[in-house]
Amino acid sequence: LQSTKNPSRHYVGVCGNLKNRLAEHNSGKCKSTAGGGPWRLETAVYFRDSKKATAFERYLKTGSGRAFSKGHF
Repeated sequence: LQSTKNPSRHYVGVCGNLKNRLAEHNSGKCKSTAGGGPWRLETAVYFRDSKKATAFERYLKTGSGRAFSKGHF
């Protein structure tokens, strides 16, 4: 997700229902994103395996993962 208030701010997360989760972020229900909203979807990656999705999320939150996302997304 990308903050429309501060476009340099991004959020990475895993969810089962993207539409509902985006609505939660934009309504201020999520403590970690409440101050940055409204949010817009920038990139979505789908996995059939939840363990792979969680591992990819963890990677994107590392220094090398942030560099990867800046170069590819």
